[in-house]
Amino acid sequence: MKGGEIKSNLSKEEIIKKAFEFHAKGNISEAQELYQIFISRGFSDVRVYSNYGVILRYLGKIKEAEVYTRKAIELNPNFASAYSNLGGILQDLGKLKEAEVYTRKAIELNPNFASAYSHLGCILQDLGKIKEAEVYTRKAIELNPNFADAHLNMGSILKNLGKIKEAEVYTRKAIELNPNFASAYSNLGGILQDLGKLKEAELATRKAIELNPNFADAHLNMGCILKNLGKIKEAEVSIRKAIELNPNFASAYSNLGGILQKLGKLKEAELATRKAIELNPNFADAHYNLGIILINLGRIKEAEVYTLKAIEINPNHSKALYVFSTFKQSVNNKLFQDKLFSKNLLKNKSIKDKVNIYFAKANIFHKESNFKESSKYLQIANNFKENLNPSNIESLLKQSKKLLFESNKELVIARKHSNFPESIFIVGMPRSGSTLLESIISMNINVDDLGEKNILEESFLDWKTHKQKLNLAEFYLRKINFYSPASNTTTNKWLYNYQYSGIIAKQIPNAKIIHCYRNPLDNILSIYRANFAHGNEYSSSLNDCAKVYLDQEEIMTEYKQRFREKIYDLNYDLLVSNPYKQIKSLISWLGWQWNEQYLTPHLNPRSVSTASNIQVRLPINSKSIDGWKNYKEMLKPAMSIITQHQKYKNLKY
Repeated sequence: MKGGEIKSNLSKEEIIKKAFEFHAKGNISEAQELYQIFISRGFSDVRVYSNYGVILRYLGKIKEAEVYTRKAIELNPNFASAYSNLGGILQDLGKLKEAEVYTRKAIELNPNFASAYSHLGCILQDLGKIKEAEVYTRKAIELNPNFADAHLNMGSILKNLGKIKEAEVYTRKAIELNPNFASAYSNLGGILQDLGKLKEAELATRKAIELNPNFADAHLNMGCILKNLGKIKEAEVSIRKAIELNPNFASAYSNLGGILQKLGKLKEAELATRKAIELNPNFADAHYNLGIILINLGRIKEAEVYTLKAIEINPNHSKALYVFSTFKQSVNNKLFQDKLFSKNLLKNKSIKDKVNIYFAKANIFHKESNFKESSKYLQIANNFKENLNPSNIESLLKQSKKLLFESNKELVIARKHSNFPESIFIVGMPRSGSTLLESIISMNINVDDLGEKNILEESFLDWKTHKQKLNLAEFYLRKINFYSPASNTTTNKWLYNYQYSGIIAKQIPNAKIIHCYRNPLDNILSIYRANFAHGNEYSSSLNDCAKVYLDQEEIMTEYKQRFREKIYDLNYDLLVSNPYKQIKSLISWLGWQWNEQYLTPHLNPRSVSTASNIQVRLPINSKSIDGWKNYKEMLKPAMSIITQHQKYKNLKY
């Protein structure tokens, strides 16, 4: 007789006994087969239906798992384990409210059910009820101090509360209790990533994958870590592996969208993120991410819809609240206003969340011309942000001096080279009109905009390490060809290339540098209001904003004296006040043929991923000129520094 025939001849009790034995030993396929035989023969046992549901969930067959687990509850309405399991299944399906109800029922039936307390903590975490999640997870640990899963969950909760060090302690405890706990290693990787220990994070996550090569979550986390290490292509491979292992992995599709966005593949990013939403329609992060992608594609109205949907799903989604506050219609949307100004919104929020919420409130008051209240919330937001991301002013100013010295070295000045593409470097301060300028220039169909990619500095560091192999221009050309093969003209909008302007002028053939600048106080205000997602750490200090402004002013003045013919001055205030005259002058300097399309950069279909991604979709206007006067009290510290410079000594309120 074959094995299947032997099994089918077993008695009801024998099937149950063997199935439970196989299940306990982790022999899922054998246990599954016996459970199927049991059910197909018309036998009925609550434990079998419940266990079979557990296996189906493990295999990713969530809908089937729900059916069999509900059958178990139908057979025994007082079976606590089945209620807890159903809660987990409903959580997987994104039905969080239902999941909470069934898991609470499990606890009601068994008040000492540590696993149910832990599961409820996970569900409440997903619902944004972080403090309540912490209470139930601590209860699980109290009931079972050696419960590795509960320690893992507590680490996840503390991470979301911004208590990263404590999160690390609990996650390491989970590993101590279970040294082969792949999930704990994966979560530890995420925590170490938040602590800025990216190499350690990578090692922990690789350990998770070593323990379980088919662990989709770990491959996803690895992708996120590699992305932050700047290994974008490798990150894409890891996330696609996660999707291969779990084709219904909504989070992986959402993160793939983020990677593709980073690679400039916005159409593909949109498709991946829509797939995430298709798999989990209640996935707030995916709706938020799609909103960001649509903003960058210039589809603002659609972006508003998806961003608001993220808020409807998760009223505590601080990033969505902030982004929606940047839309014009935010001041007239009652749903949004009610959520943003809810008395309970700031309770139990991480510092990151508070930063986003306070910036959002400042935006609303700014739109309502209540500049006093806007100032108040801007200062609160930036104080929190500065504590979270301390200013990098010292290293930035030191870098300027170092590169100024480097540019003084005797080097052969690059001459025009017919085989080298024209490289246009847009430099200056953030929020100085650089995105508008790039949109104007890239109306020329022969121009490829590289955006804000720090490839010049990367090329410089490669060149310093391997001088004997290639010159700086050749290293830079390799980087250009990676992002934009066979391009004749590129724009590079990494603004801090102002520090490299002397080196660019000397060593990059066919290079042109455009220095964007504007009224210093308007510029500083715009930076202070920006809430940059990453980088520009000095932006939360008005004093440091003023110091960086003066640094780029002084550095560029020096370079203009030495390389005047290679550097063009673009005054943003003049540009928006008289677009025709200023743009025509710019195009003439570039040596291009005039075309009226340069006057309508808001119609440029290119993607934009900077802090100006919404403003750049509007026709050129001068609304922001002298906006600093509405915030003159707040800007006093910056004013006192700026007016010490000879050029701005007569600047007055």
